Amino acid sequence: MDRRHFLAAGSAAMLAAPAWADAGAPAFVTAAGKPDGSTWTVGLDAAGAVCFAFPVPGRGHAAALHPKRAEAVAIARRPGTFAVVLDCSNGRSLARLAAPEGRHFYGHGAYTADGAHLLTTENAYDVPEGRIGVWDVAAGYVRVDDLPSGGIGPHEMIRLKSGGFAVANGGIQTHPDYARQKLNIPTMRPNLTYLSDTAAILETVAPPEEMRLNSIRHIAEDGGLVAIALQWQGNPMTRVPLLATHRRGDALRFLDHPDTVRLKQYAGSIAVSATRQEIVLTGPKGSYAVFFDAQSGRPLPGRALPVAAGAAPAAEGLAITIEGGLALGGNGDFRRVPVAGGWSWDNHLVAIG
Repeated sequence: MDRRHFLAAGSAAMLAAPAWADAGAPAFVTAAGKPDGSTWTVGLDAAGAVCFAFPVPGRGHAAALHPKRAEAVAIARRPGTFAVVLDCSNGRSLARLAAPEGRHFYGHGAYTADGAHLLTTENAYDVPEGRIGVWDVAAGYVRVDDLPSGGIGPHEMIRLKSGGFAVANGGIQTHPDYARQKLNIPTMRPNLTYLSDTAAILETVAPPEEMRLNSIRHIAEDGGLVAIALQWQGNPMTRVPLLATHRRGDALRFLDHPDTVRLKQYAGSIAVSATRQEIVLTGPKGSYAVFFDAQSGRPLPGRALPVAAGAAPAAEGLAITIEGGLALGGNGDFRRVPVAGGWSWDNHLVAIG
């Protein structure tokens, strides 16, 4: 299908479906595991209560949430090939997606603004090339298109408030035959790519040569500013910033923090606070989070948080999944909220609304 037409072709009315109130009014959705090895999609409210927990067939990463109804897609973490569409009001599986032959998912996806199509980031690993799969929701999540992501290793993809999408092309070539081995470090080239509403490439921006080993992995957006979480693939003893920001038409702006070293060269998740005052970068490997002023980029005090993983805007400013529960707050003042169930969280927390 011609990408100029896939949106219009999918804009027919869809059947009424439950709203998030019917799913227990969660504030967030995340992927999680239990000590017995089982894997789940979990909805949490703002007080840390589990609103729902539905089993999925393997380790998920980040859920894609339908913009109009209580529908979540649990997408397999690289190099998985499954995605499950869940009615979060009752846990019923509405569809199961399989990556085409020669592809795997990267754990992320995004819906078009009208909810008519789901877009998934994928690896065409024998090419190699990053691709965007397009799935028609009203037709039962039938695959209808396949478009370039603009780079190698597309990871997180977000819908922008102003329209269109941003894609974090991590730059790292992988292949299922080599597990999670990184195959192209000497030549890797990450980039941030902007797509139109119909997923046509509009703009691509890449790091300078000295930063080309800083893999662009996770992104968040506020007011036209895209905040970027990085994962350094070079010498682990080299000190580099793990946050960059970008506005369309500009170069990438790299922002360092005195405590960046505590993230162990690995930024797990990123979010802009609901107050629009702070950017948080989590470091699950270092059990630490660093904060920046969202307007100036100035470093703010960091905080030790056990296995700080997913981050999302919240009513109190920010929510961060940590070992045993959530950290809620902002402006340096966080409270820990226990979550029952013995969960271990994956790296993402997706806010509803």
